[in-house]
Amino acid sequence: MKDRDSFEQTPYRPPPGATEVILVRHGASAAAMEGVKFPLVDGRSDPHLSDAGRSQADSVGERLAIEDVDAIYVSPLRRTHETAAPLAEALGMEPRMLPDLAEVFLGDFEGGEYRVRAARGDEVIKRVFAEERWDVIPNAESFEDLGARVRGAIDQIAAEVGPNGIAVTFAHGAVIGEICRQATSSRPFAFVHADNGSISRLVIQDDGRWLLRSFNDIAHLAVTTGPVG
Repeated sequence: MKDRDSFEQTPYRPPPGATEVILVRHGASAAAMEGVKFPLVDGRSDPHLSDAGRSQADSVGERLAIEDVDAIYVSPLRRTHETAAPLAEALGMEPRMLPDLAEVFLGDFEGGEYRVRAARGDEVIKRVFAEERWDVIPNAESFEDLGARVRGAIDQIAAEVGPNGIAVTFAHGAVIGEICRQATSSRPFAFVHADNGSISRLVIQDDGRWLLRSFNDIAHLAVTTGPVG
């Protein structure tokens, strides 16, 4: 036996030419209040981070500051900007804003209405999850439209960062859920339960195939919240 080769198990490393996209769900945002609408950006709710969310942002920054990051991406919504800020400061980097990373458009339930209705067990929200389609909500974005723009966003990130690069992407629950669904060919809502401040890891191989390495890592968080809203 001594003259035979020995092969130990080794840690995973992305293959040569791959791009790693580290997906971070934004920290917890301000509480929704019935009758008081969140401000909107392009029709989407745009609350700031809560105290819990700022704590989560600090934890994310500390966790990912040791990564060899080539670029940071955020959506147009300020909760991603605020969550990315500690990491961007630690690395001395300016986040790049990518419109197609915006959260799924919730139509008539924007402005905080979705969160209020979800907390109260609204029948339309129940149908959303039973049918696994956001456009059960009046005027909301379709599953197909969300999927197309999310795919485009990840393709753009991979093209800009390039082979062997690492991008940290601060996004939203439905967006991260759709990315993970596409990577695994899962049912539509299999991954819509990411916690605030959680980290998931996507590897885009040089042949274009997506590999989901991890989902909803929250080991770095002192405060946990999510996934609704």
